[in-house]
Amino acid sequence: MSTTELKPVQAVLLVAGRELNTRLRTRAFLVSTVISIVVLGGFLLLQGGSFGGEAKAKVGLSGQATALSTQIVQASKALGLEVTISDVNDQDSGEAQVRNGDLDAFVTGPVGALQVQVKDKLAPELQSVLNGLMRQQVLTSQLAANDLDAKQILATAEQSHITLTQLEPRSGDDGQRLAIGLVVAFLLYMALMIYGQTVAQGVIEEKSSRVVEILLATVRPWQLLGGKVLGLGLVGLIQFAAIACVGLIAGLATGALTVSGAAVGGVLMGLLWYLLGFFFYATIFAAVGSLVSRQEDAQGVLTPVTLVIVIGFIFSINLLVSNDSGTLTTVMAVLPPFAPILMPGLTALGVASIWLQVLAIVLTLGGIALVAWVGGRIYRNAVLRTGSRVKLKDAFRAA
Repeated sequence: MSTTELKPVQAVLLVAGRELNTRLRTRAFLVSTVISIVVLGGFLLLQGGSFGGEAKAKVGLSGQATALSTQIVQASKALGLEVTISDVNDQDSGEAQVRNGDLDAFVTGPVGALQVQVKDKLAPELQSVLNGLMRQQVLTSQLAANDLDAKQILATAEQSHITLTQLEPRSGDDGQRLAIGLVVAFLLYMALMIYGQTVAQGVIEEKSSRVVEILLATVRPWQLLGGKVLGLGLVGLIQFAAIACVGLIAGLATGALTVSGAAVGGVLMGLLWYLLGFFFYATIFAAVGSLVSRQEDAQGVLTPVTLVIVIGFIFSINLLVSNDSGTLTTVMAVLPPFAPILMPGLTALGVASIWLQVLAIVLTLGGIALVAWVGGRIYRNAVLRTGSRVKLKDAFRAA
């Protein structure tokens, strides 16, 4: 059948169907899916320890509260919390340090009526210590006054507790949202790395075996490239959806996840960003893969691309864990190389505004169009050139 007998869409779907039939039937697909689920479980267990509380806390004291410095440190240490104390000159300075993260808590006021400011949460150990010290002070002062009976004194002391002010309060489901964001980022990272490199390896394999010459006698280069990217993208989507759904169902069934709306929303956004990220990176992988004719030479051309994905993943994890919503996070979240991993995580946390999500999608679609044009040109000019590695500039400039 000649090229003219196939409509463009038919040609792309023909190649995509070939990739689907080939990949879905392999044992490697099933094994990799099972391994991914196991690795995901291990990842969740490792990350789980970071959601249970803080091992350290920075506390600022001002006014009469400075007298509690030694007691706070010793009592907190007994509960497994390492506290670092610093003196704060005034209320405004303490509040500013809490807001910018220099302090985890700012304590002021009389010992019997402590005022505590935090950004969004107070470590349970520290709250217990401060309440205990405050009740002890109330009990001592009441006994010294000697104008109440013992039951009234104990009741008054028991009812005493710190006045807690959250400067930037957040919902109580942040821990689960963070877990969802980390899981989605991890799955996207794995999917982009595995299936992106699979595209490149498939191109190199077809080129080295000269199968591509036979295929190009039937379809055009851009149709072959588009069909391969579409087919492998669907294979990855099926695997990603299967892993995500198993994890979601297991989490909801065991009670590990109770924020069903956030969990489902995180999965749906993950699927969307998988597609966007895969089409962005798969075209690049295919283009650089066409530059070499041997699998032994693949690592040299693939490393720069995989390095960008790795950097994006590391930055995403750090930014998600630190809950950073600064300029760096905003910029990285909308850049096409990093958006597919970072943006779904920020969306799961609920800190990505609608306009930021729309901007990220628009820029990523523009990035896909750009790499499709550049990558398609490189692929077309390099895929039939065997032998030594084709230089990138030569592949782009070739007629």
